Amino acid sequence: MFDDERDLDPGRLVMSTKGELDAEENALRPKTMADYVGQSKVKENLGVYISSAKMRGEPLDHVLLYGPPGLGKTTLAHIIAAELGVQLKLTSGPAIERSGDLAAILTNLNEGDVLFIDEVHRLNRSVEEVLYSAMEDYALDIIVGKGPSARNIRFTLKKFTLVGATTKAGMLASPLRDRFGVLCRLEMYTPAELAQIVTRSAKVLGIEIAPDAAAEIARRSRGTPRIANRLLKRVRDFAAVHGNDRVALGDARYALQRMDIDELGLDDTDRGLLRALIEKFGGGPAGLETLAATINEDANTIEDVYEPYLLQLGFIARTPRGRVCLKGGYEHMGMKMSDKQRRQTSMFDEE
Repeated sequence: MFDDERDLDPGRLVMSTKGELDAEENALRPKTMADYVGQSKVKENLGVYISSAKMRGEPLDHVLLYGPPGLGKTTLAHIIAAELGVQLKLTSGPAIERSGDLAAILTNLNEGDVLFIDEVHRLNRSVEEVLYSAMEDYALDIIVGKGPSARNIRFTLKKFTLVGATTKAGMLASPLRDRFGVLCRLEMYTPAELAQIVTRSAKVLGIEIAPDAAAEIARRSRGTPRIANRLLKRVRDFAAVHGNDRVALGDARYALQRMDIDELGLDDTDRGLLRALIEKFGGGPAGLETLAATINEDANTIEDVYEPYLLQLGFIARTPRGRVCLKGGYEHMGMKMSDKQRRQTSMFDEE
C-alpha cells in the first residue's frame, strides 16, 4: 500500500507533502488568524465558531480540515488552539496503532484542549471505533476480559476538540465523518496569495526579496504554500552563493531554471510523464500501471502526487480506458497533435 509520505522522492522540490527540507516550516507558520493568508471563507467561518465557543465557555465542535496536501491544515490547527487559548496535542493516524495508544492520548488531555490527528483517514478501524464515543459522549469504553466474563468499563474524559486533517475525505468512514461538527474544505491558492506568503516568509527568514521575484516564485508553486516556501529557501541558497543580499527577479528565474522547474511549476518528472504519454502511447489512452512501468514510477505515486496538478491544468484526462494527454499538454511540451489524436481528445478539451 502506498504510504502518503515515506515512499515519496524526498528530493522532489515541487512535492506538496512534508519532507526533510521542511525543518524551518514551524518558524514560517502564521500564529494568528489575521496572519494566515488565503482561505478567506474558512477563516471567517472558523472565527465565528471560535468566538461563539468562547462566549459559551464550551469547547469548539470537532473540526475536519480536508483538501490537497500543503495548503495549511496543520497551521490552522495551531491557530485554532491559539485562538481558543488552549494546548495543542499533535499525532497522526498511522502513529495510533492500538486503541490503548488512543486511550493514553485522550486521558492526558486537559479541559478544552485541541487534539490534532493528521492523516485521520489512516486510523486503524479498531481505534476509530473507540474514537466514536470519545467524540460524541466524551467517554472511553474499554472492554475487559473475554467471553462471558467480559465487561465494559467506561471512563469519563475531559471535554476536548478533535481537529482531523485529511487529503482523502472520501476514505473516511461515515460514522467518523458525521461526528465532525465543522467541515472545512481548503482550496488551492492564487498566485497573488502565494506572493504574499513568499514575501512574509522571506521577512521571517531575514531575506530581502523583490516583489517581482516573489511573484515569480509564487507563479511556479502549483498553488501550494508549502511548495512556495520550499522554493523560496532554495532560491535564497542560489542568491547567497552568488553574493546577492537581495533576491531579484533574475536570481529567482536562474535558480528555478537550475532546479528544472518551468513557468507552470512542472519539473522533470511531470514533463517525463507527459512525454511518455505522447511519444510512447500516441497521446493515450494508456493504463496507469503501464504508464508507471514506462517511467519507472509507482502507480500510486503517479495517481496521488503527479496527476492532480496535471489534471487541474487540463493537460491530461482520466478515462475508463486509461490516461489521455490533452491539447494543453501537447502545447506545453511543444508537440503537435495529429488529427486522430485531436478527435480522440475533443470531448475532454474545453474548446
